[in-house]
Amino acid sequence: MSGPASKRTTKRVGIGARPPASPHAEAWIRQGSSDEIQKGDLYTARLTLEITPGMRARIKVSAFTQGVTLADLLRALLEREFPEKSS
Repeated sequence: MSGPASKRTTKRVGIGARPPASPHAEAWIRQGSSDEIQKGDLYTARLTLEITPGMRARIKVSAFTQGVTLADLLRALLEREFPEKSS
């Protein structure tokens, strides 16, 4: 059977080597900001609870209107309700 598919060429196009990167840029990417605490370093426990779809929707809308993530909104709420006791 002869058609457009039978007339394909086997021409290969090579991919060039990766261009050299700036060592300063690479170090900056790996280092990150030394002043910034990573969330993974700060938040290490996961909490799961079941809520109604309606409540989840209300929480999401509230977080959106406040311009924060749902997780940050709930963390702030829990922190207000259960503050760390200072000795």
